[in-house]
Amino acid sequence: MLSNKRIQELELVMEFEKVEECFKEVSSWIENVGRKRLKETINLDDSLEMLLQAQKQFKEFDLTASEYCKRGQEALKKMNQWEDLSFVDVHSYRVKLQTYEDQLEEFCTQLDETRHRVCETVRLYEFFDKVRQAICCTEEDIKS
Repeated sequence: MLSNKRIQELELVMEFEKVEECFKEVSSWIENVGRKRLKETINLDDSLEMLLQAQKQFKEFDLTASEYCKRGQEALKKMNQWEDLSFVDVHSYRVKLQTYEDQLEEFCTQLDETRHRVCETVRLYEFFDKVRQAICCTEEDIKS
């Protein structure tokens, strides 16, 4: 039994190292690229044309960011199998995993919120553009 416990502990360490390596890459991308790009979308431009361009750029970023989120979530799922191993000392691993999970969850939430905000802002600007065009046409009809 002791031998089995040690084997499972070694398997956990090896699996955790793989997950940690993957998550360090994801975490590094989030900190060095992802958060900066999200901050860039805080102030969206005032014209519909510029806003559509910003939306296009955000969509390209969103594809990459979503892939990193997916990779991080898949790596964390691999470690869920160790939840049932109460006889193996996994506390230190759980603390690290919780830190990674919190960072990933926060970033993915911010990504979702930004995606929604950009989409809604574009829709609002498109609506106002249609209203502006309708007002201009109405003014022209009145002058004629």
